[in-house]
Amino acid sequence: MLQQKKRTAKIRKILKTTFPNVKTQLRHRNPFELLVATILSAQCTDKQVNGVTKDLFRQLKNPWDFAQASSETVEKLIRPTGYFRNKAKNIRKCSVSLIEKYKGEVPQTLDELVELPGVGRKTANVVLGTAFGIPGIVVDTHVTRISKRLGLTKNHDPVKIEFDLMKIIPKNEWNGFCLQLIFFGRAVCKARKPACLTCPLYDLCNFTDKTS
Repeated sequence: MLQQKKRTAKIRKILKTTFPNVKTQLRHRNPFELLVATILSAQCTDKQVNGVTKDLFRQLKNPWDFAQASSETVEKLIRPTGYFRNKAKNIRKCSVSLIEKYKGEVPQTLDELVELPGVGRKTANVVLGTAFGIPGIVVDTHVTRISKRLGLTKNHDPVKIEFDLMKIIPKNEWNGFCLQLIFFGRAVCKARKPACLTCPLYDLCNFTDKTS
């Protein structure tokens, strides 16, 4: 474990240097908008979500608006994000739960957030870290792929990966580290064609198919 932490420290340092100022690309003005945007981001790019939420949040501004809107209205507004029927259903139910349980406010604990319709650990940790500054490990497809390639985990299950990373990453760096991995995954360590020859983590990578 000590050797793994030393190696991880080198990875963290390089990522900080390469991506010094990272923040979520999902546009939002408050925790509720971030929650909705993160739900919409499933199987969808941040750019697509931002294109939708600009008009969405102009028409529906808070949990009460979403709860009172018809399914058809919400579905039409979020259609470009894909899986729009299921997402609309979850967002409306989530809005109702926020009103009934928390007076329309977004809760600030993982346990409370994951009880909301359409909210899993990934979404909850995005909201906690970005909206409230509460440390959390966000495990999306980029974090999953890169953590395995770098040998930071051997697991495939997102929850197990989350706990593996919690053991080797300082708590005060959880939010930033995951965002750095996400930016790194988009720019360098892509799923199909990773840019191994120009990768700053080349010497620390365990990926068996990396270009030499």
